[in-house]
Amino acid sequence: MNWDTRLIHEGQTPDPLTGSVNPPVYLTSTYAQSAPGRAKGFVYSRTGNPTRAVLERVLGKLEGGAGGLAFASGLAAASALFMAYPSGARIVAGDDLYAGTRRLLDVAETHGVRVDLIDTSDLANVRRALADGPAVDLLYLETPTNPLLKVTDLKGAIAIARKSKARVAVDNTFASPVLQRPLELGADIVLHSTTKYLGGHSDLIGGALVCRDRRQLERFRWYQNTQGGILGPLESFLVLRGIHTLGLRVRAHCQNARKVAAFLARHPKVVRTLYPGLPDHPGYRVARRQMDDFGGMVSAEIRGGLPAARRVLRRLKLFTLAESLGGVESLVNHPALMTHRSVPAPVREAQGITGGLLRFSVGVEAADDLVADLEHALG
Repeated sequence: MNWDTRLIHEGQTPDPLTGSVNPPVYLTSTYAQSAPGRAKGFVYSRTGNPTRAVLERVLGKLEGGAGGLAFASGLAAASALFMAYPSGARIVAGDDLYAGTRRLLDVAETHGVRVDLIDTSDLANVRRALADGPAVDLLYLETPTNPLLKVTDLKGAIAIARKSKARVAVDNTFASPVLQRPLELGADIVLHSTTKYLGGHSDLIGGALVCRDRRQLERFRWYQNTQGGILGPLESFLVLRGIHTLGLRVRAHCQNARKVAAFLARHPKVVRTLYPGLPDHPGYRVARRQMDDFGGMVSAEIRGGLPAARRVLRRLKLFTLAESLGGVESLVNHPALMTHRSVPAPVREAQGITGGLLRFSVGVEAADDLVADLEHALG
């Protein structure tokens, strides 16, 4: 079935009670029981809510898993994931991560979890990390990464993890299931910030986990219920609404990002342009193999460092200076001063998150207008 059809119909049927084409928003906290312990499917909305249940079913189907769990934010989802690994466990993760995830891993370390950050775009690093030291319990990957857009060979990394009996979780936020499906490539768990492309309109905060097998799903459902970081019914409805147009939007994001990246790549005031769809990107071949397109995120380093980047930011009109990404409107972010400010400066610089680096979330406006905006800002 075509993706545009699946996004509208997969796991979504008219409400059996009323015939409502879209799932009703159940603003309900508690549910009547016919006798103690005998409920009609729902007891308390922290544990389960009818609107959220539809979203969780849809997320599971789109990623090809046993089911999904919807959380109050992407970090709430990541928190539930990392909570499942107790003191003494070992997590190996990419060194170029969303800074909020990195902070959560710092918290895990204070609880006795060993965390090793490596460049997972080089499989030799993955092989070495899983072979050396204590056994690895979880390999945590982002691909493409935030903000440097590195690409990890998922099949290769997962094959290495399988030999070490490590679980593999993949943050699929930048790609969305329309472009990349890690469970199909062998991963165990997929994470999303549904705030981003799945929601798509910068009007909600949410997160999700999708699991390959039912037993693992129920394990994380217990953590979801216990920690209480659940997605509300209205936000669940909004994510479902966003999913309906995900295919249309992602195609537009990708088409525009290709044009923006091509323009930046040839501009004399840009030192380097990071986009997996550029043939000279180190991860181009891997991305082409495991993704259906290259996504809507582009990063670029402006010649002249921080002062020059500030001038560009002041002159942009259509790219709004803001954190987050994946909405229909184009955004620009300065990672070193915004999303990744909590990463120590020496670490940022060593990774390539410099004062001149800008991260663009390319929206669905007319591509010619976006390029003209960049041309003016760089002029």
